[in-house]
Amino acid sequence: MEILNSGKVIEYLKRAKKIAVLTGAGISAESGIPTFRGENGLWTKLSPNELASFEAFYNNTAIVSEWYNHRREIIEDSKPNHGHYALVELSKIPEVFNLITQNIDGLHQKAGYTDVIELHGNILESYCIQCGRRYTSEEFEEIYLNAMNHIPRCNCGGLIRPDVVWFGESLPSESIERAYQASINADVFLSIGTSAQVVPASDLPRYAKRNGALLIEVNPNRTVLTDTVDLWLQGKAGEILPKFVEEYRAILET
Repeated sequence: MEILNSGKVIEYLKRAKKIAVLTGAGISAESGIPTFRGENGLWTKLSPNELASFEAFYNNTAIVSEWYNHRREIIEDSKPNHGHYALVELSKIPEVFNLITQNIDGLHQKAGYTDVIELHGNILESYCIQCGRRYTSEEFEEIYLNAMNHIPRCNCGGLIRPDVVWFGESLPSESIERAYQASINADVFLSIGTSAQVVPASDLPRYAKRNGALLIEVNPNRTVLTDTVDLWLQGKAGEILPKFVEEYRAILET
């Protein structure tokens, strides 16, 4: 394994027909959204079992709803960074491009890429656990602010929960199937800003490499994936991605 510059990455990308990208909390952290793992991650200060499980939600609905409403407000005020926008530009180049994310913040969509494979859901959407009715962020906020004891309920009386995957829950079957297929079929796979610790997302880059893809990691720190990748670009996504995407486009246009 070598740590190579963006020019070398471009040489690999020039030959790629199918590119798959997996993004994790690191790219969102550059937009000011706290991560869950890592030195100052939220799970070093809070217990996942108290806030990120269906049991916690059902038994302490007001507390969990307040926590997620607070996080939703932070995310709604956040903006995509240069890394998000660079991926939108990258998506326009290969014949096939798939963007897979572990993030629940919708920043890829805000940046302009709408066909995102969201493995862990989206905090800006909610649904009733009884009848399944879905709510936008604006609709949920109105219900939440006017709800008795801040316990959001649907018209049918059911509790309204954020559309995110909690501990102990399965990932959306359609999303994980699309992610597996994108990884297996990729010529180049980019792992960006993820600790590569959470399964099954952490398996995706390994599936890609096993099926012949060139594996590139963009991360300021070493991860459990680093020793297995073909290229490690050490640094922040917002600094690295715009540079080599711009150079890549320039080379293809000459």
